Amino acid sequence: MLSVVVPIFNEEENIPAFHAALDTALSRIPEPVEILYVNDGSRDASLERLVAVQKKDSRVTVVELSRNFGHQAALTAGMSTAQGDAVVLMDGDFQDPPEVVPHLFQAWKSGAKVVIANRSSRAERGIRRMLFPLFYKILRWLSDYPIPLNAGIFGLLDRQAVNAINRLQESNRYLPGMRAWVGFPTAFVAYDRADRAAGEPKQTFSRLFKYAADAIFSFSYKPLRLGMTLGAVVLTLALFLGIFGLAAAMVGLRFVRADYFLVFLAVLFLGGIQLVCIGLLGEYIGRIYDEVRRRPLFLIHHLYRSEGAQTAALNEEIHALTKSESAA
Repeated sequence: MLSVVVPIFNEEENIPAFHAALDTALSRIPEPVEILYVNDGSRDASLERLVAVQKKDSRVTVVELSRNFGHQAALTAGMSTAQGDAVVLMDGDFQDPPEVVPHLFQAWKSGAKVVIANRSSRAERGIRRMLFPLFYKILRWLSDYPIPLNAGIFGLLDRQAVNAINRLQESNRYLPGMRAWVGFPTAFVAYDRADRAAGEPKQTFSRLFKYAADAIFSFSYKPLRLGMTLGAVVLTLALFLGIFGLAAAMVGLRFVRADYFLVFLAVLFLGGIQLVCIGLLGEYIGRIYDEVRRRPLFLIHHLYRSEGAQTAALNEEIHALTKSESAA
């Protein structure tokens, strides 16, 4: 069975058309399908429209979270609930085209455990169009792992890869990086990323900044090493200036009366470097604090699922329990 996980946050304008397009795309797949819409604390009529879709389509499951936990947590909730042998992750605003899903499925049937939808082009405009390529360039330089660039969460994961990612319980999640970290044979499917069908982008600049910070600080130690490198450069410069000043004093040379300005500039420079390094340490320490608290990544308020799907889920749990007891 193929599972499709779609996080939803204030997408009431897109839900009916998106589900119709997804249904058309999934009709090209011969295997059984389930669709999981994760309502991430929407404040509009998204939940009501999702429940209406679920009542008409028995393949649909609506996962209602108790509040807005964020995009990555909503995806994690969907992955934890999905029962399929393969799981597709995609957004519900038409920027991830539903017609690409059959191509992801075929790549999985050909043997890939992870299928990444790689963006050939983007439709964003303005400052977002400039910032996204800049982010990927910075991530390429900083990352300690080979994370595929120009690729978001859109893609397919085999059940083995899904189980592996579900075992990673870190709080600050960057799923494209986690997908690369678990490994497994990977295939790529190119597509053109479209613009939103309706409404405004739900990822604000503050959320995008946090998303970028999670990507960098969760998969790179280079910011810490950068602080150490700056410290070594400044120490070398200070030693050089000290030796130069001592030699000048020994031969009787006098500096121009810019010494006070140079002292002020040196103090300002060293203070700036120290503040930057303390800020970088604070980012890592804050993430350590998040991990130590071990708070759940999400809380499910209600699960809207057809009776047939509930029976299948119960049978799956009984089968897994029986299998574990037999092994014991």
